[in-house]
Amino acid sequence: MCTPKQHIEDIRRSKFSIGGPPNPLTEDLHQAVRNLSAELYTKDVHFLMELIQNAEDNEYSTSLKPSLEFIVTSRDVTATGAAATLMIFNNEIGFSAKNIDSICSVGRSTKKNNRKRGYIGEKGIGFKSVFLITSRPYIFSNGYQIRFNEEPCPVCGVGFVVPEWVEDASILSNINNIYGHHSTLPTTTLVLPLKADKIIPVKHQLSTIHPEVLLFLSKIKQLSVRELNEDPNTNTVNAISISSDTNFVSIKNINAHSYTLHLSSEENGGEIDTQCCYYMWKQKFPVKEENRVERRAGVEELVVTLAFPNGQRLNRGSQPAGIYAFLPTEMLTGFPFIIQADFVLSSSRETILLDNKWNQGILDCVPSAFVTAFVSLVKATDEAPFSSLASMFNFLPIVSSSFDKLNSVRDSIKHKLLQQNILPSHSFSKQRFFHKPCEVGRIMPAFLNILTKAHTQGVSLVNLSSHGKRILSFSFDTKEYDQVLCFLGVNLVDDEWYAKCLLGSNIVEGVSDDVYLELLQFVAENWSSRFHVSSMKNVPLIKYVDLSGNVCVCSLDECTSMGGTKVHLAQHDQLSWLTKSNREFRLVSNRYFMPETTHNSIRFYPGKVTLLQWLRDRAQVDSITVFQFAKHIVSSLGDNRQHIITYFHFLYHSSTKYYLTHVELESLCRLMPVVDKYGVVRKNWKGLLIPADGSKWAQLLGSNPWQNDSYVELGADYISPRYFAGESMTTKQQIDFLISHIHASDIPFVSPPNIEISAFSSPLTVHNVVLLLEWIRSLKAGLVSIPPMFLKCIKEGCWLRTTLNGSSGYRPPSQSFDVSSSWGSILQKGSVLVDIPLIDSVFYGNRLNGYSEELKTVGVMFEYDEVVKFIGNHLMKVAALSSLTRENVLSMLKFIRFLKNEFPVQDFIASIRKGTWLKTRRGYMSPVGAVLYTNEWSTASLLSNIPFVDVDYYGIEMLCFREELKLLGVVVDLDNVCQFVVGNLKPPSQLTCLGGDAFLLILCCMMSEPKSRTFLANGFRSVKCLKTDQGYKSPAECYFLDPSLGGLLQVFTGFPLVDRDYYGSSITIYRTELKSMGVVVDFEEAVNAVSQVFRQKVGSNSLTNENALSFLSIYKHLKMSKKKFPEDLEKCIRELKWLRVVLGDHRRPKDCIWFGPTWKSIHSITLLPFIDTSENYYGKRIGEYQEELKDMGVITEFKDGAHMVVAALYLPDDPTKITSKNVRSLLDCIRTLLLKNYSFPDHFSGRVSGKWLNTSYGYRSPKESLLFLPEWDSYLKPTDVPFIDAEFYKFDINSYKVELQELGVVVDLDRGCQLVSSFLDFHCEFSTIIRIYTYLSEFNWKPDTEAAKRIWVPVGDSNGQWISPESCVLFDKEDLFGLQLTVLERYYEKDLLMFFSEAFKVRSNPSLDDYCKLWKCWESNEDGLSVDKCFKFWKYVTKHFNSKTERAFTDAILKVPAISGSDGVFLFDKRDIFIADDLQLKDLFERMSPLPVFVWYPQSSSISLPRTSLLEVYKNIGVRKISESVQRVEAAIVDGTNLKHANPNDIPIGKELMRLILGFLADPAKQIDAVKRHEIVGCLLNLSVLETEQPVMMQYSLSLTSGEVINANATQLIRWERESSKLFTQKMVMSGERKEMIEYATYFSEVISAGVLWEYSDYVCSLSELIKLAFVLNFDDGAVNYIMRSKNLEVFKEDEDFLSSAFTHQSK
Repeated sequence: MCTPKQHIEDIRRSKFSIGGPPNPLTEDLHQAVRNLSAELYTKDVHFLMELIQNAEDNEYSTSLKPSLEFIVTSRDVTATGAAATLMIFNNEIGFSAKNIDSICSVGRSTKKNNRKRGYIGEKGIGFKSVFLITSRPYIFSNGYQIRFNEEPCPVCGVGFVVPEWVEDASILSNINNIYGHHSTLPTTTLVLPLKADKIIPVKHQLSTIHPEVLLFLSKIKQLSVRELNEDPNTNTVNAISISSDTNFVSIKNINAHSYTLHLSSEENGGEIDTQCCYYMWKQKFPVKEENRVERRAGVEELVVTLAFPNGQRLNRGSQPAGIYAFLPTEMLTGFPFIIQADFVLSSSRETILLDNKWNQGILDCVPSAFVTAFVSLVKATDEAPFSSLASMFNFLPIVSSSFDKLNSVRDSIKHKLLQQNILPSHSFSKQRFFHKPCEVGRIMPAFLNILTKAHTQGVSLVNLSSHGKRILSFSFDTKEYDQVLCFLGVNLVDDEWYAKCLLGSNIVEGVSDDVYLELLQFVAENWSSRFHVSSMKNVPLIKYVDLSGNVCVCSLDECTSMGGTKVHLAQHDQLSWLTKSNREFRLVSNRYFMPETTHNSIRFYPGKVTLLQWLRDRAQVDSITVFQFAKHIVSSLGDNRQHIITYFHFLYHSSTKYYLTHVELESLCRLMPVVDKYGVVRKNWKGLLIPADGSKWAQLLGSNPWQNDSYVELGADYISPRYFAGESMTTKQQIDFLISHIHASDIPFVSPPNIEISAFSSPLTVHNVVLLLEWIRSLKAGLVSIPPMFLKCIKEGCWLRTTLNGSSGYRPPSQSFDVSSSWGSILQKGSVLVDIPLIDSVFYGNRLNGYSEELKTVGVMFEYDEVVKFIGNHLMKVAALSSLTRENVLSMLKFIRFLKNEFPVQDFIASIRKGTWLKTRRGYMSPVGAVLYTNEWSTASLLSNIPFVDVDYYGIEMLCFREELKLLGVVVDLDNVCQFVVGNLKPPSQLTCLGGDAFLLILCCMMSEPKSRTFLANGFRSVKCLKTDQGYKSPAECYFLDPSLGGLLQVFTGFPLVDRDYYGSSITIYRTELKSMGVVVDFEEAVNAVSQVFRQKVGSNSLTNENALSFLSIYKHLKMSKKKFPEDLEKCIRELKWLRVVLGDHRRPKDCIWFGPTWKSIHSITLLPFIDTSENYYGKRIGEYQEELKDMGVITEFKDGAHMVVAALYLPDDPTKITSKNVRSLLDCIRTLLLKNYSFPDHFSGRVSGKWLNTSYGYRSPKESLLFLPEWDSYLKPTDVPFIDAEFYKFDINSYKVELQELGVVVDLDRGCQLVSSFLDFHCEFSTIIRIYTYLSEFNWKPDTEAAKRIWVPVGDSNGQWISPESCVLFDKEDLFGLQLTVLERYYEKDLLMFFSEAFKVRSNPSLDDYCKLWKCWESNEDGLSVDKCFKFWKYVTKHFNSKTERAFTDAILKVPAISGSDGVFLFDKRDIFIADDLQLKDLFERMSPLPVFVWYPQSSSISLPRTSLLEVYKNIGVRKISESVQRVEAAIVDGTNLKHANPNDIPIGKELMRLILGFLADPAKQIDAVKRHEIVGCLLNLSVLETEQPVMMQYSLSLTSGEVINANATQLIRWERESSKLFTQKMVMSGERKEMIEYATYFSEVISAGVLWEYSDYVCSLSELIKLAFVLNFDDGAVNYIMRSKNLEVFKEDEDFLSSAFTHQSK
């Protein structure tokens, strides 16, 4: 391989004949260079875009970020005298020799015809564009150092393309200096010494390079421009650095994908840093033939990319481009998105060629790409809120473009968008709904604001869009998007929607009052213009508080109707009270108030004037006062006592709240009836008593003693506790109100009756005592004589409270004493335990002070003569005392000592011995249970808190009262020590490290107090109180040494033994007590302890090899000594994982295996737990205990460990390593387990699921394998499917049928269908497939996957294809579907056909859809259709045509057969073919039309295809009748035509004709009033009848979809021109033939009927028949009358009057 320099020399020599033989192509090269020069300097080539385009087409290393750098400098880098130099740095992989050859040629590019590989250059200029700005470009790349010259080479005469090697090393040095010594030069560097006149334009282009230049470049990720001069102040180029970063998001479909691209730009060294994110959508479209051009030959796909800027687009002061052809053009589309495609550009790259058909093809794809991208953009992010989606609609092209072609794109986008579900509706739920624009409506902003607030306040609006229109998402329904929504045709909803919305939601009830008032304001402001004629009057809008206190709503109709809901407003300070009061009168009032919160909101509502005016005018909601309300209520009270009491409360509270004046209150009280105590309503009264429950007289006397004195006692309801409207009244307030306004009476201002009152025979309260004394004082002050019977009952009644012996009681006043200083000293001399019945001054306090005279009046004693005697009689009744002082107690003991010598003391003792008054060391307690301390209690006191009497407190004197204390229950002798120790035991936690005597005392207590044994044992079990050889330990930790334990305890250390020497031999008698404390004293317990340690060691993985071997040794020793080994320990050994295996873990003995010869054949395919006998662990020593291990459960025989093989199976990945012996051993293992009814674990199937069984199809998993037993030979061959290779296995593998079946191998015929079917794809021989299908059919197989649902159709003997069952049918009786469907009966026998029907659901016959597709196929075929095929098809259609299939046939059949007159049938657009329901028109158009215009039908009648049925089908699928389709045009009567007035006798337009017409129109069913009837027939009165010799012509036209119109002319006997009131008729000479008569009658009746009923065209035919009949009968009076009667037609009086008047006037 030559060096770069050698390569250049070779080019110069071979191509340009420099230093070599002449090149015969040099002349051609001269011409090519001349052409290049002409093209280069005549085209406005943008050199910068060409260089960027070249860089994009370059190849780059994957480890680098492709970048392109432009540096302009004033330095003369090449020493060529240039005032400025432009350098381009590109980190591509560098120039190859092929690139150099290409750049040294003209029109020879390495990128030519390679647009599929991503090359974007196309103009054939590329690098050579640099000659626009430089005369000598330099290239440094991959060792090449060359330059080119614009001037012709002096040797060869060729310019531009002749390379020159650059030897000057200073250029590279200059480049390095400018680029930076510390930076590595990119692979390729271009140095362009600028032409003097190009410096400013180059700098301008560099300064204006657009930041979005990288937007659609797939390779270049970094582009920068900067100017480097020695003096930075001379820099004039605006530096910029642009970078792009692409994040691929998701693939949309096979032809499109989306991604996000981030562009960032940094200008002038970071002074301006901007960035923008673009959502990119790239979609592919096939190139249509009509859009192909030579410049894009070979390109099969159009790739359209759309960029949607998310934010402010990057720009540098100029408007960003709208169309890219990989690089930006200068076209401004006016669209808010960018279009990129491989457009064909103008030579300047500024614009695309809009008239170019390639570009038109691209523009045709833009709408589809935009709509797909836009829908994806809107709906792609499920979690995005609608508020974020709204901004996406700014991408819609709502503004027209300045280019008509682009406006077509805009219109197409709009048309497609209108068909898409893109606009979100507001659903107020997590589910997002999108709809077509036509399905969405906007709502007025004020109502939208109300809905927003309603939702915020919790109102459910989930059915917002269920009122006829979907409501546009609120995020969109703003002024900002008016233009977008106008572009999409979204309008406001109609007026009824608002009513439906309010009726369908709880907005009125659910919103706050502020929002509610906004809603009313909204309705009020739009009432006159919108809602007064809508259903809004039925919407519950008016809030009110019902009589249950609930806020309800009613409609405007309910408010204003008679007997409806009367709603009021009130003054704001009275509203709350009126609302609450109204609720209390729920059975009386029929008036309601708006809620208080609503009132408050109205007060401060800005639009309250308008709102209140609307409420008064439209809802009749006015304002009332409390007085007006009270007058309304009092008139409605009636005789209901509850209502009267309620009204009483209402008046009281209304007056206290100053809602009623004094005058108003008095007037209302006079109107109010009262209720007595029996509930009787009294409307008239004289004297009243305060209600008993709240009166003083009832408090004192209980019942009414004035019943016989004509006093009316008010009912208790007047003072009963009751809330009225949330307010309450005290009894005093109620009574005061009754006294002040109702004039009721009470004590003490009423005279007592002269009777005995039972109330004074029982205790009186303090209040009542004072009340009684006050009553007496009032009577005496008023000089009122106290009735004697009344005074007697007071003196003798037990109502006065006294104290005695510290207790209170009630006595008559005549037996009570009042305290006096004259005998108070006597009490001090008596015992403190005695008292006398004195008036209870504590109870009465000072309430009785000042009532001495009144007390004397009622009999209270004030003398002290009997005091001393009273003390002596009650001294022995002293009560027990508690919490006594030392002196009190000693005095009491002395008192007891005194009393016991004179009086019995038992009762006194009994009353005080249970009191907690005796102080002990444990505090105060009763004497019973206390102990008087002696030295004998010292040891016990160490253990217990015995309640010793506190002698220190009471003193030595206390010891002198042993007998008195004993009487009280104090223990004074040493008895029952253990009982006291146990009963008062200190907390065991305080009794650690006990001495020997103390611990033995505890044991003694346990022995002597069996009931306390458990208590003591549990208390000391965990206390470190027992001395052992390892120090003090808790009993639960200790062991009482027993020689029978042998050496078992020596396996582990840490078993503390009780210290016998410390406690002496006496401790042995407490063996039972020690055991109950937790000390281990039995052999079994010791074994359990050792077992526990063993478990812990195993659990913590700290059991050493020596421990294990020691256990085995002890186990062997005990077995040999025939001593029973402890069961628990043996259980541990058997159940714990303590044996080490070769797998590196520990396992239970029964989970371990002793390796022997029987295990060798299975060893290589398993990971079995053999005991580790390596020297690193147990070694050979464990072999001494093989029998012991076996005895412990270790497996030694293969048959015993078969289950472990299942668990440890580990088949190698390479199946060739599995030998026949391995497989046989595995099968033997399975056989052993099956004999034991072993249940295989779930993971076993996974272990054997690999491909390890050798079959006729190679190694397969068991579930993919079959065992070829003899019965299979009837269906299949061993090579048809993967049967196990019996020759490979050296044993009779068929004998392991059961075992193989357990592995999953298919052995039964009826179980192999699924597996056999999966191997159909492996065969192409029809015979083999027939065998497999026959087998599958035999066992009723059905495919369960989509892949299996295919059917083989042979092509020849060994070829064929798989086809879908949907494209197959079993039969094709009509032989129509040979090309459209696969008919299986042509390939398979009948038995297999049934199999295909059942298994693959193959249809027996073609379906309706098949017929529709068949017709579609025929429609696309321009050749004619045979009559036979057409007949068979339409026979099927007529047979199966019904309401269910009509839509399918209508949509599928676009062309119908037409009568062509040839042997074949041709199909035409059904809009251009007609049903010949009018034979005259049929004849007329068959003569005039060159093409068939009438539908085909069989010429001869057929039972299988009736003509009437076929024509009915044609009509139902859209074929029109000729009579309904033809257009009639009456030819004008040419001026100058010989016209004359016709003889009236020839034209019967007379009275009978008009009577017949009026009778026809008067039919009530037609609902035509008399005036209209007269107007209709009036046109006949002024009708001029003209007769012409020439025929009256009628022209018929039939318009086709192609735009062609078929015209046909026909003559007409009569014509009526309504505008001129003229009737033209062709003069006819009647020969008397009936044909002439009926023909003329027909024309006449049709013209007259159509003329008079031009507004009622539906009735024309019916009237025409009547007129025709009357015409034939010469309009005879009798005949006309009979016709009208037979048709139930009648002429009314006003019609007769009209006829009479009309014809009378006409005759005049």
